[in-house]
Amino acid sequence: MKKYMVILALIVCSVTANAAEKITLSTLDWEPYIGKAIKDNGYVAVLVKEAFRRGGLEADFQFDRWSRVVGLAKSGQVDGYFPEYFSESVKAYAVFSDPFPGGPIGFFKLKRKDISFNRLEDLKGLKIGTVKGYVNTKEFDAADYLNKDAVKDDLTNFKKLAAGRLDLVVADKFVGLNLIKKHMPDKAGQIEFMAKFLEEKDLFVCISNKVANVDAKVQAFNAGLKQMKADGTIDKILTEYGF
Repeated sequence: MKKYMVILALIVCSVTANAAEKITLSTLDWEPYIGKAIKDNGYVAVLVKEAFRRGGLEADFQFDRWSRVVGLAKSGQVDGYFPEYFSESVKAYAVFSDPFPGGPIGFFKLKRKDISFNRLEDLKGLKIGTVKGYVNTKEFDAADYLNKDAVKDDLTNFKKLAAGRLDLVVADKFVGLNLIKKHMPDKAGQIEFMAKFLEEKDLFVCISNKVANVDAKVQAFNAGLKQMKADGTIDKILTEYGF
């Protein structure tokens, strides 16, 4: 009996050691980077899961609208959220991971409209669509002299742009092009991403200050991400998922 008890204890210990600790993250539908309806939930989902796996954590995702995605992390109802742009304001409630590749953020406009700029000040008087709770760029977000119209999501902005109710929409290039192709194909020839964009953005995972072992969770992701950069996994994933 003693022999069997020892064997059972060893089995239990082995299973426990091999069972990865779970981490729950909130996120949004932000195709083509991430989404419930796309292959493997998209490039960003695959990268985040693999980085945490290599760091010894099993990542689970909850999809929601962006304001709730951030709110869940702020209140500690989930361990963190992603994908986020860097902003000092986020540091009040979360810790940033190391960065991974994003894309250019800038303005979409109707092709028939003659709009150009050298500085943001040149856009005074134009109505610019934004999304509630989104971080864009430090300069743009601080530009309180601009006429910004905030709505619940990117698609709403593009519909308003097509209808002539906005002059510009600020968005990630790939997200905007994907939304137009998927939801507004008849408008694809009428809308363009302006050649002069604001910034090439990195993406981050943010771990809530409200949860236990914040630094350990961030370090687990960073360790896995570092391995993926070194062995070429990130480049392979980017290629496989169309980036």
